[in-house]
Amino acid sequence: MIKMGMMIGERYEIMEPIGTGGMSDVYKAKCHKLNRFVAVKVLKQEFSENTEFVSKFRTEAQAAAGLMHPNIVNVYDVGEEGGIYYIVMELVEGITLKRYIEKKARLSVKEAVSIAIQISMGIDAAHNNGIIHRDIKPQNIIISKEGKVKVTDFGIAKAATSNTITSNVMGSVHYTSPEQARGGFSDEKSDIYSLGITLFEMLTGRVPFNGETTVAIAIKHIQEEMPTPRNYVPEIPVSVEQIVLKCTQKSPDCRYQRMPDLVEDLKKSLISPNEDFVRIDTMEQNGVTRAVTAEERKQIKAETGRVSSTEVITAAAAGGIALQQTPVKQERRVTVDETASPVKRVRPAEEEKRPAAPVKKQAPQQRRAKQEELEEVRRTAPKQAAAKPRPKPKQEQYDDDEDSGEKIKTVLIIVLAVIIGCILLYFLGLAFGVFGSGKNPGTSGGTEAVTVNVPGVVGDDIEDAKKALEAVGLLYKVEYQESSEYPHNQVLSTTPETGSAASKGSTVTLYVCNNGGVELPNVLSKTEAEATAILEREGFKVKKVEENNNDIVKGTIISQDPAGGSFLARGAEVTIVISLGRENSDIKMPDLTGLTEEEAKAKLSELGLECGTVSEDYDDKVEKGRVCYQSYTVNANVDKGTKIDIKLSLGPEPRYYSCNINVVAPKDYQGGVANVILRTPDGNELFNTTTSSFPVAINLSQIYGVSTGVVSITYTVYVQDETVDAAGNPIVETVPAQLVETYEVTFD
Repeated sequence: MIKMGMMIGERYEIMEPIGTGGMSDVYKAKCHKLNRFVAVKVLKQEFSENTEFVSKFRTEAQAAAGLMHPNIVNVYDVGEEGGIYYIVMELVEGITLKRYIEKKARLSVKEAVSIAIQISMGIDAAHNNGIIHRDIKPQNIIISKEGKVKVTDFGIAKAATSNTITSNVMGSVHYTSPEQARGGFSDEKSDIYSLGITLFEMLTGRVPFNGETTVAIAIKHIQEEMPTPRNYVPEIPVSVEQIVLKCTQKSPDCRYQRMPDLVEDLKKSLISPNEDFVRIDTMEQNGVTRAVTAEERKQIKAETGRVSSTEVITAAAAGGIALQQTPVKQERRVTVDETASPVKRVRPAEEEKRPAAPVKKQAPQQRRAKQEELEEVRRTAPKQAAAKPRPKPKQEQYDDDEDSGEKIKTVLIIVLAVIIGCILLYFLGLAFGVFGSGKNPGTSGGTEAVTVNVPGVVGDDIEDAKKALEAVGLLYKVEYQESSEYPHNQVLSTTPETGSAASKGSTVTLYVCNNGGVELPNVLSKTEAEATAILEREGFKVKKVEENNNDIVKGTIISQDPAGGSFLARGAEVTIVISLGRENSDIKMPDLTGLTEEEAKAKLSELGLECGTVSEDYDDKVEKGRVCYQSYTVNANVDKGTKIDIKLSLGPEPRYYSCNINVVAPKDYQGGVANVILRTPDGNELFNTTTSSFPVAINLSQIYGVSTGVVSITYTVYVQDETVDAAGNPIVETVPAQLVETYEVTFD
């Protein structure tokens, strides 16, 4: 188990948890060998025990360690110590793209495209090294404080998908490609699909497909048409809309085939946003397989003449049509009508039905002449067929009466399948008690009924519904469905439905309203820091209570209220009880908040306590450079020599700003060249241009930590200047003068 302050790999000191995911926990650590901060990703225990997964995980992580690119979170090291498998990565201070979208509701087109370009370049670098990400989503993309976009978690997705890890561990199914949803082969084009979904979310603030279950969402990726982002944000340019739709084509062959092609179109969309230059292939629509209709068959026969069935099938396949009759028939006898140019193939059945025609006797000379004509037909037919761009005839065409026979056969097969299905359903119904036991409990000599009616619990609270089912001898299981239309924990429907017959002891599924609530994590046995981080990350408020416990290690969670697994609205309060260790601890933890680092260390030393790790964090209430956090609460009982971790405030957390203004000409501007500059209050230059026309548009984003700027306009005017000539006579001259106009602007 990872503890704060422990050393792994003899060089990485674990400092604090900074994130958790489905397969791993991430900690901030200090590399003592290179004296730098890093991020250490540690595999969770359940995956560490899977030797096959660990082997694949290490192989993929080592491959990812070879990637070095500005838009990729670089991997420095991979290791194992005492059953703990970890990856050491670049520590990126910033927020995930998912969080950034949530903060801004949706991004501007220019900003979304710019981020997509950086993501594409990072993924392209991985593709060039033979590495497919397979889990591109906003949660795996980090925007640093400097505005740099970085993709993380390369390799871990492939390791997971290769070892039957469940989909909930693999993260959101909202971004998975259709071929991944089907469990098929995935390659570079799967990453392109997921990036297209990510771009859709950046532009609209929502995902294109949603549903009550992951399976429902996956099916939508496979079957449903991709909605256009302009349905939600009409001002999105046509080029950007087309880029999203091309990335998210169902068929991989219809998407961008390479990341550089996508980057090229994204860059072009910034220059010509309203130009319709994106070409979307329609192979998928033209290649749909369908059956030939009777009318189409007649038309094919009429147009092909000599052409055999093989030629018809070949031509139909080229046009996207699959014939229903695919079995190869046996060779039939062929008769040649000398009076007709097409060779007509007569089926044996037809020959038997037709009345025998009188046979005229021919003279030997006539028979020889007729034989020569037949030989001539045989010799010339292949040549005529070869002159046409068609395959050689190999099979006969089928007449309409054969179509009727095939249709009858198809109908009989369908009817037989329906009968078999009904029989199976009947026996399944008997097995589950849908049709009752077959005995009438009301008649004399009958046995006790083994079926009951499902009580009407729709609209009831879940606890009342459980009691009602238990009262009639039925079991239950609960499935939550998110809805804001009904009260939380209200039963929406049941399976089987109300009033249906069900066997005693069978299970009824209760579909219960989850009104905006989320499942509460179980933090028992976690440290205080870990529990707080986990709960706050899910949006809960944490109330801490401390009590002595002789069996639970100090600083570990004894209990929580509500219990883990409960559904709770975000923002609700969760109480955690933290162990203070043995009751005989006689040192009371002092309040270090607001003290400098030196003052805090001196106070701890006076009480016989030690200062542990010192880190920094943003805090809106505590002055920069002073203690804003201590690992033990005030007045807690602590043992002598206990190490107390503290955090020093960095002040309020800065955020990203954008500047969208039009700079107008100064009042006395007379024309000519002017220089427009936008700077931050500390002199950092954000924008600089020379112009001779106003207004000048300044559209900037990703301005980090600065909420205001100063615009300066330097321009030239001509003024009258009175001087004297050599003789002392006053003269008036027009001379240039340089002026500067400055004013402050506020960023959004």
